[in-house]
Amino acid sequence: MITLFNFDELYDRKNTNSLKWDQFKDRLKLTYNVEDASDILPMWVADMDFAIPQVISDAIKARLDHPIFGYSYVSDACKEAIQGWFERRHNWHIDTNSLMFHQGVVPALATILETFTEAGDKICISTPVYPAFFNIPKAQQLEVIECELNVTDNTFTYDFNRLEEQFKLGVKVYILCSPHNPGGVVWSKEELEKLVQLCIKYDVLLISDEIHADIVFEGYRHVPTLTVKDADKAKIITCIAPTKTFNIAGIHAAIMVVPNKELRLKLMKDKEAHGRDDLNLLAAAAVQAAYEKGDEWVDAMISYVSNNMDHVVEELNKIDGIKVTKPQSTYLIWIDYRDTGLTESEMMHRLLEKGKLAIEPGTKYSEAGRGYLRMNVACSMETVKDGVERFKKALL
Repeated sequence: MITLFNFDELYDRKNTNSLKWDQFKDRLKLTYNVEDASDILPMWVADMDFAIPQVISDAIKARLDHPIFGYSYVSDACKEAIQGWFERRHNWHIDTNSLMFHQGVVPALATILETFTEAGDKICISTPVYPAFFNIPKAQQLEVIECELNVTDNTFTYDFNRLEEQFKLGVKVYILCSPHNPGGVVWSKEELEKLVQLCIKYDVLLISDEIHADIVFEGYRHVPTLTVKDADKAKIITCIAPTKTFNIAGIHAAIMVVPNKELRLKLMKDKEAHGRDDLNLLAAAAVQAAYEKGDEWVDAMISYVSNNMDHVVEELNKIDGIKVTKPQSTYLIWIDYRDTGLTESEMMHRLLEKGKLAIEPGTKYSEAGRGYLRMNVACSMETVKDGVERFKKALL
């Protein structure tokens, strides 16, 4: 199939104030005493090395052509673009009245917790999971209760009996990662329904982070939490964004979907209390263009990343002590190295010093991630092959 998009093209991201390519050097120096990171390949933080879709660049340039940047608001056209995207790609009809805007999913998570909890309240998460899920609650003086996911056939599954026991302790909020980061699991409709029923039974607010919803591989389909049975009877706030999908994290744009009027009113009061505005005018232009015109690019990107995944899984599984299963979603691979017998410190130093490769240690995602690594493969196949060879060299 001929594609209009060239994901093989390499871009030099150094000296662009890139967290992934520039600031990581300071992180490595502080954490691992790496003085010179100039020859280390970064495949850690979750952003892509692909150029964004031209349709987004064009929309931003078109807005730049108007010389006035006064106060603005999110247009109905932008809201309808969001609505259209999720309807056609996820069979999810979103009432545009339920949309609330924020500068990112992580800030949105912080706002939701601040609005609906008080210091000392119990927050439940299923680990291993994205670090903000426990770092933000702890910073807000909330008690974080971790409920480890089961590992079955090298993929994660829920133990709902264990989760219910945690809910019985008086949990106020449960934070769901769907699809799952770092494990790449697409939760089934049945799993989500069980979770929603538990939240109803114990009056738990369910925050559903669905930022990776668009990047799902063949054979799987993301199920929006707000579409499952009895979702309307539960207290659910879903966080969505185009930032992971289209590689525009630096644009700072996210959406909270809040169909429950009571919850929405409380969030509006919090917004007023903090003087928080909606999306800036360039972010709004980017969001509208992405959701109106980004389908072809996303489909091509998913296909390309899937091939990258296949290569990494095939090659790393040849290494003694390494187990890798292709994820169902995201552009992140969760690597099991427990059978190597190496400690996390030993593994990270091998990767950084011998392999010259920077990927994420599993304990960043809680203690439940010990013995694992997270690798980002949203980059050219050339870079992926380079990363794989560096990984092999680290374990020689």
